[in-house]
Amino acid sequence: MPDQDTSTRDHAARTPAQGSTPTRRIDGYAPIQDYAAIGDGRTVALIARDGRIDWLPVPALDSPAVFAAVLDADHGGHISLRPTDPDARIDRRYEPGTNVLVTTWTTDTGSVVVTDAMVTGVAGRLPWAEIGRCVQGVHGHVELTWAVEPGTLLGQAEPRRLDTVNGPVIAIDGVTIAIVEQGFDPVHEDGARFSGTFTATEGSKSILTIVGTHDEPIFIPEPQNTMRGIDRTIANWSAWSEEFSYDGPWAEAVQRSALALKLLIFSPTGAIAAAATTSLPEDMGGGKNWDYRFAWVRDLAYTVRALNRFGLREETHAAVSWLMRTIANHDDGMPIFYSLTGAESNEVENRDAPGWRGIGPVTEGNRAGDQLQLGVWGDIFDIMRQYVDEGNVLDRQTAKVLEGLADDACTEWEKADSGMWELEDVQHYVTSKIGCWQALDAAITLHDAGQLQGSRDVWAKNRELIVQWVDEHGWNEELGHYVMYAGSDQLDASILLHGPSGFDRGERMARTIDAIQEQLQRGPLVYRYSGIEDEESPFVACSFWLAAALSCVGREDDARALMDDMVGRGNDVGLFSEMISERTGDFMGNIPQGLSHLALISAAITIEELSDGDASNGDSGRVHHLPPIVSESPVRS
Repeated sequence: MPDQDTSTRDHAARTPAQGSTPTRRIDGYAPIQDYAAIGDGRTVALIARDGRIDWLPVPALDSPAVFAAVLDADHGGHISLRPTDPDARIDRRYEPGTNVLVTTWTTDTGSVVVTDAMVTGVAGRLPWAEIGRCVQGVHGHVELTWAVEPGTLLGQAEPRRLDTVNGPVIAIDGVTIAIVEQGFDPVHEDGARFSGTFTATEGSKSILTIVGTHDEPIFIPEPQNTMRGIDRTIANWSAWSEEFSYDGPWAEAVQRSALALKLLIFSPTGAIAAAATTSLPEDMGGGKNWDYRFAWVRDLAYTVRALNRFGLREETHAAVSWLMRTIANHDDGMPIFYSLTGAESNEVENRDAPGWRGIGPVTEGNRAGDQLQLGVWGDIFDIMRQYVDEGNVLDRQTAKVLEGLADDACTEWEKADSGMWELEDVQHYVTSKIGCWQALDAAITLHDAGQLQGSRDVWAKNRELIVQWVDEHGWNEELGHYVMYAGSDQLDASILLHGPSGFDRGERMARTIDAIQEQLQRGPLVYRYSGIEDEESPFVACSFWLAAALSCVGREDDARALMDDMVGRGNDVGLFSEMISERTGDFMGNIPQGLSHLALISAAITIEELSDGDASNGDSGRVHHLPPIVSESPVRS
């Protein structure tokens, strides 16, 4: 905020809400649903309901986290700020149309507003990471306590304090952290830890700024510039949101989901991360703790669809260009994921940290990159078809890459793969085959539009062969549903994606939906596939997939009821993690999870479009050349 006389966003003038007390930590760990996220286009910070920042990689999302108390309460590091009164009441929200968090604290003696932002510059993100925490007194007086305590990079290094002519800074394994404050005196220093207390009074403004760089000089901002920077950040986010176009059902949740996805876009390259964190467990039993700070091709494809639907052109073009260029540079077939800078890596390192609530392991990296996943073919081709449908033109290099991939799909679809869920059990997964059908269907459309050359007749022949294979091996008439893989009697919720994809909106899909509701659904929550209930929690995206599929088979009332229920299960600021516990309703898995928000967007758009008259084409249920529908991505191992 600027000074009191010139601030355009003076939250101190507002009447404070009474709110509720923050959720209590267990062994130092906040519930996963307690976290809100702020970001700057390169990294993301997580802020718990008690005002503590428990996650912040510096300088990039996939860097080691200097503040990582979400995975190591004792040594991970945090930035805390809250009233000293343990019974202080809290009410928080995002500034409308932004990823700037506004928290009102109310005590028996007064109230304050804390505005948290990852500050952006005049022309986009800053070349350094900068968090501004502005405290404004509303009425009365409130004593607050704060601390900046860097961690050990999850057991890799020890922070140390450096005294400079411009004040102390913190150094840890190439990362430099500077602390700039105004009104937070007195400061109590304990090695690399800084803390103190101060009192906010009516009309007062104080600012705590945390600045971070890696292997480069550290910039020390003036406190007033950070205040102005927070206002500028609000204006930047608001300008982005003004370009956002969606006024259908669940509009507020859809916009919040789009803003959550925007946090996951890595602006230096255009890549899109699957989630902002690593190693948050999918179940209290542990074991399934994955690093999602990579650009999965499937997630990127679905995010592009969503952003394109909302009229957001720059992010769409940047992501499409990065993806096709990266595939061409590697020239090694169909990828699963890349690093945010476009590198390939299957290396995984376990860190010396206990994990959230002691549920390990804590990992950095992911081993799934060398798997064969046939469904990715459909994801890439579908977004390229949509890109062309929007009036864009493919360059020759991109066209050549796609022509080669279409040819590959004609031979690869007959192979067994790891499926959508990246399983070690290699099988002939039904949704993988349909993904190849989707790819060839889109390739033929692009060929007919003059965008691709190549073997159209071969593509068309194999498209029909896939339909025949699914009819013969993917449908079990006795069970009355599509099966997970050939010869199986199991259900796979990913089949729900292929109502919106256009493969089947008829009786078979309707009967499969019935079976999924009977066997995999618990209340509004849905498990990924048969037999997984003892290993993990229900998958948020599956519930939204189910809502979309219900709409595709004409059950709009059921679709809307499920959407209403699921949208209401976001946390207090509208974010979703990967999973929700059937037993407790608690969030599980990494947060914010891109695919959960993509699924929400997809379902809302699908229901809106079909309620306006887009329906399937009769008894066969197969619908060719439908407008692309936003889809979703899998769990990753």
